[in-house]
Amino acid sequence: MANQVNNERTFAINGMTCASCASRVEKALLKVPGVTSAEINLALETAQVTATDKVMTQQLVDAVVAAGYQAQLLSAEQDRVEHLADKDKQHLWWPSALAALFSMPLVIAMVAQWLGWQVAIPGWLQWLLATPVQFWLGWRFYQAGWHALKARAGNMDLLVAIGTSAAYGLSVYLLFTPSHGGALHHLYFESSTIVITLVLFGKWLESRAKSQTTQAIRALNTLRPEFATVVSNGQTQQVAIATVKVGDVVLVRPGERIAVDGNVEQGDSQVDESLITGESLPVAKNMGDKVTGGAMNGEGVLYVKTTAVGAETVLARIVRLVESAQAKKAPIQRLVDKVSAVFVPIVMAIAALTLLVWGFYNGNWEAAIINAVTVLVIACPCALGLATPTAIMVGTGVAAQHGILIKDAEALELAHALKTVAFDKTGTLTEGHPKLLVLRSTAKEGDALDSDQLLMLAASLQASSEHPLAKAVTDAAKAKGITLQLAQGLQALAGKGVVGEVGGQKLYIGSTRLMTELKVNLAKYKEDALLLEQSGQSVSWIAQARVLDNFAPKLLGFFSFGDSIKPTAQQAITALSKAGIKTVLISGDNQGSAANVAHQLGISQYFAQVLPDEKASIVAQLKQDGLVAMVGDGLNDAPALAMADVGVAMSSGTDVAMHTSGITLMRGDPALIAHAIDISKRSYQKIRQNLFWAFIYNVVGIPLAAMGILSPVLAGAAMALSSVSVISNALLLKLWRPT
Repeated sequence: MANQVNNERTFAINGMTCASCASRVEKALLKVPGVTSAEINLALETAQVTATDKVMTQQLVDAVVAAGYQAQLLSAEQDRVEHLADKDKQHLWWPSALAALFSMPLVIAMVAQWLGWQVAIPGWLQWLLATPVQFWLGWRFYQAGWHALKARAGNMDLLVAIGTSAAYGLSVYLLFTPSHGGALHHLYFESSTIVITLVLFGKWLESRAKSQTTQAIRALNTLRPEFATVVSNGQTQQVAIATVKVGDVVLVRPGERIAVDGNVEQGDSQVDESLITGESLPVAKNMGDKVTGGAMNGEGVLYVKTTAVGAETVLARIVRLVESAQAKKAPIQRLVDKVSAVFVPIVMAIAALTLLVWGFYNGNWEAAIINAVTVLVIACPCALGLATPTAIMVGTGVAAQHGILIKDAEALELAHALKTVAFDKTGTLTEGHPKLLVLRSTAKEGDALDSDQLLMLAASLQASSEHPLAKAVTDAAKAKGITLQLAQGLQALAGKGVVGEVGGQKLYIGSTRLMTELKVNLAKYKEDALLLEQSGQSVSWIAQARVLDNFAPKLLGFFSFGDSIKPTAQQAITALSKAGIKTVLISGDNQGSAANVAHQLGISQYFAQVLPDEKASIVAQLKQDGLVAMVGDGLNDAPALAMADVGVAMSSGTDVAMHTSGITLMRGDPALIAHAIDISKRSYQKIRQNLFWAFIYNVVGIPLAAMGILSPVLAGAAMALSSVSVISNALLLKLWRPT
């Protein structure tokens, strides 16, 4: 049987109003055979579904519809952009304003009564004012509540519909019931009307606040130019960005946004990449430099050869990563889901108990109905469903604006509790651009193999490698104008070096560890190499295989490389130490080089000459003392990044490292690690605060409502306030700035 391929699909979900709705949609999707996961984001009103390719999209849509909601596949990036725009238009201001207009006379009469003034409004007029609010402006509650009932579940709309209908129905009953002793019954039209008005107003405020949580995505989407100026045969033509192909040359004038990812073919300028990398200062771009679509060109004219378009551009990938992080659930949300699944049935039971106790104990069925209504109104679980996703959306959004891409909510939640941060060395704490400082040939004077020939062999063997030391060798060969030969039979030896043939010679280049395993005689040069390593340089050896297998390879020479420490590395280590986080260096480099960097930066523990799988083992050991983050940029760091609780990759590194990590730093700046932990702490703090307020409203409000201390009007105000306060609290994260 062929393996089934899982794919991820995103849907816009319409009709969700609270955490219970989100839970019901998730359960409906998970019941579809072939669905492996379904994550619902109440704030974004989306569902992210992972299913086998045999699951038809219509099956998923049908499952959502059967649960009482509507679903639409967001198949392209443009669909998601339009969904965000549509979401902002969904909740209009006029229903709540019109409801307030109808409710105003009833409010005035109620306030006057509280102040001891008698303002009598005829019962028939109260009925005329309340009816359009109840059945026209409040129709959405009946509609959504009916869908919930059909699905044998409950939600916020059902609670509002039952509660306000009970108050309205009691008032109609009393209006047409003969009065006792000539005194008019007190009617409760103001309770049903004002509750609906407050809920509508709260929903409008909530939708406005939620639209601000997606501001980061909208800001990134505005960076996408709609047109590009393509140069062909000396002629320029403005075309739609969708028609630009890889290989096209695009003209970027001063003050224009760069339309594509590419390399500068001609020209030089200063480019503002702040909204993509978080780098506040413009970056100089010259011939051969990479540029990113969405960045703003400065004063110069650039000709850019396109290397990526559409969904493959850096900007498109950033938007997808932020969207994905905002759609994912934090681990703490699972607790909320469990609570919300049973919340509405429990509230219904408490309301029924309140009705029966007040009715049979006091015999006052009017008070019993009103108190039961109050329980239903104040218990709406909107704030509970919004508490976690809003904080995650704002936190990941503001982090992205400062060059920190948090790929999933779990990384955001875990980073605040890190005990250890382990660093790779080359390209992470150092610049990653080492230079060849020493080339020593073992050939005696008069031998054919001189230093230039040795450099030619080494550069030819490593010409196709992306390893920083290999590039240093090839750069040195280019600087000398040495012509390289074609290497054959290349084979990478993970964490050790490379083997291949150049000019019929089988050559090995690699670490001391590799040479020891090959039994190469290093005795004559080992002391010189050790002195270079102790000074902080990295040493590689080159050896030639012998014709007879029983002879060890012959040493041809060795190289040493120097790499400078990044200017902000010290700042990063100091910040982490002040935060009480232990720092560790894990390097594949030699003992001397690793010790030198660790000593300069004040890192107390380091591991040298570590192979990729050994890096993962070391991270596993460190996890015994608490949560561990691994920071790296290379292919050899991928196992350790995957093993760590939080993987942090440099965007200047390999794609494999970025795919394996939970956090990507858009600048190769280790100081961003402390900032990532800081935004994690603040986001988690907001999540806890939001959940506290969401629960406290219900824990305090429901008993007060059941005891008859609260009125439905106050309950409606408290319920609306709970949702708005939770979102407003999350939006305070937008004020965060790296310190």
